[in-house]
Amino acid sequence: MPVATPGLPRTAASIVDLIGNTPLIRLSAFEAELRGVELYAKAEWRNPGGSVKDRAAARMILEGERTGALTTSKTILDATSGNTGIAYAMIGAARGYRVRLCVPANVTPERKKILKSFGADVVFTDPMQGSDGAILRVKELYAERPDLYFYPDQYNNENNWRAHYDGTAPEIIEQTGGRVTHFIAGLGTSGTFIGAGRRLREHNPEIRLISVQPDSPLHGLEGLKHMETAIVPGIYDATLAHEDLGIGTEEAFELTRQLARQGLFVGISSGAALAGALHVARRATSAVIVAVFPDGGEKYLSERFWDEGSSAGTSAQAGA
Repeated sequence: MPVATPGLPRTAASIVDLIGNTPLIRLSAFEAELRGVELYAKAEWRNPGGSVKDRAAARMILEGERTGALTTSKTILDATSGNTGIAYAMIGAARGYRVRLCVPANVTPERKKILKSFGADVVFTDPMQGSDGAILRVKELYAERPDLYFYPDQYNNENNWRAHYDGTAPEIIEQTGGRVTHFIAGLGTSGTFIGAGRRLREHNPEIRLISVQPDSPLHGLEGLKHMETAIVPGIYDATLAHEDLGIGTEEAFELTRQLARQGLFVGISSGAALAGALHVARRATSAVIVAVFPDGGEKYLSERFWDEGSSAGTSAQAGA
């Protein structure tokens, strides 16, 4: 029997066993002009599928198996803007399930290739309708053949937010030694914010919960929803947030570029989360702020915004 070496990653029986326990990274370069504020990123791109969505997808699939709703005779079906779909496809491949996904046609080429690599059957939907169009198409497919599909319905499945209630939040509490004062996450399905927020509030009612979403219906923040004009997920609870911040696309783009120049190659929604964190940090003192960075930048390499904006990403700009 092999002897474990201290400091080495644990041995996993399956890729699913590697989901969660992501690092917390201090964003020191963005703290320069803040007043006694510690700023941290929850590095969700370190999940095996590259995003925070691995957590919810695994929970929904495993719960489907536990209840008998998911069997090898059924195909996993859902709507996604990319990351949850990648998680479904990865886990489905690992556990022997067919996966069919409805995806807006304008998701990045990188995401399309990853989905194809995992063997998913992808149905592309009207890009102008965004994730809402994908949701409507999935409902049509499921209504036609409910016997054929296991439809987790990530926007309305309680196991989505429970994955973060049971996993993400306790990790943050442990990693900060219980000192976290502010929690910030973007709204897509809203599962990350709702689940982690509920658990953090139970831990300490004084923790401020701040949600982030695009500031307009027409935006470039892939994976995030403008709740006022979108199909609102059934798991979303608008009363949970102490504050909801609208973030502009260009601000998120610029901060995503700045993060890359600090060595953190992350996606656009991470830039939006940082924007929200900085808005809060400039008003705070002696705070420990944790923002969820949902995914990495590899899935956005073809996006033009990398070549735009300012060329100098200094810490002064970050804290301005």
